[in-house]
Amino acid sequence: MSGHLECHQDTGPRKGRCSSSISQILPRHAWQKIYKNIWVGNIRMGPAGAFCFPSCNLALLCTQPRDFAYPGIYLATVSWNLGLIVLIRMDSRLHTPMYFFLSNLSLLDTCYVSTIAPRTLSDFFRKHKLISFLGCAVQYLLFSRLGLTECCLLAAMAYARYVAICSPLLYTATMSPSLCVQMVAGSCITGFLGSFVQLCALLQLHFCGPNIINHFFCDLPQLLALSCSDTLFFQAMTSVLTVIFGLMSVLVIMISYGYIVATIVKITSAEGRSKAFSTCASHMTAVVLFFGSGIFLYMYPDSGGSSSQNKLVSVLYTVIIPMLNPLIYSLRNKGIKDALNVWKKKLFSWCY
Repeated sequence: MSGHLECHQDTGPRKGRCSSSISQILPRHAWQKIYKNIWVGNIRMGPAGAFCFPSCNLALLCTQPRDFAYPGIYLATVSWNLGLIVLIRMDSRLHTPMYFFLSNLSLLDTCYVSTIAPRTLSDFFRKHKLISFLGCAVQYLLFSRLGLTECCLLAAMAYARYVAICSPLLYTATMSPSLCVQMVAGSCITGFLGSFVQLCALLQLHFCGPNIINHFFCDLPQLLALSCSDTLFFQAMTSVLTVIFGLMSVLVIMISYGYIVATIVKITSAEGRSKAFSTCASHMTAVVLFFGSGIFLYMYPDSGGSSSQNKLVSVLYTVIIPMLNPLIYSLRNKGIKDALNVWKKKLFSWCY
């Protein structure tokens, strides 16, 4: 089949539907035509919320939260996370495995929110909220990759806390710089592989127009709701990935904290118990927020994820949690507070 969409003039509720799949739009043996189709204009933006193909409309209308607080939340998220990264890098006392993982989490959150928020903010100034098929696929790939990477990274942080509390004398030897780098790199590679598998399966689906998403970014429930293909295989694969990334990560975290709690209750000093609990409380708060909202969205989808409740949870999941993470990890952290005080004094001394 040539590199264009085929319009089917059927009767019934799907009259004039447009069927497409990546194998139809982008044929295997015409790579030059692929790039021409994508970049020259055969796949191009169209009017009235549609992204238009040569002879059909495949609409993708993204409705977003129209609160003026949204730009401020995004700027706060980016500035707080980047500020925490700079603070950890500039203070040598924070060059420990725990803060190494924290700086990587902040970098991950910055990239995570930046895959969605800039596009949503640009739509504030557009009459028609349009996104191309390629743009939607890339956005989902990046969003999925960063989300799966954060699952693995939170599990790695739980293990680091287990070593710090249960084997403090071996902490430096066990959590060596090379091991920390390997754990972060492994989280990134694993997240990429999981998202790439999903994307390859997603691009094989057929989509029936008009494809209008009542949401503010390209997420899995919305894309599946648009497909007129049998999504049973895709759903089975998603369930397997959910077990691998979600449940396995939660299992590692629960086992780590089970040992941590067992160790803490054996501490005779009230001050020691309080310090140990405060060390873990911030991480557990971040884990509950991240996995709780993720389970609500992806294990119990409602009408393709388009309900107002799902949109609200999506905003929490994609913007609010990345903004809160620097605060959660910093407010009760003595090391971060001491580093801030040192740099405040230096700043005042430079100014006066």
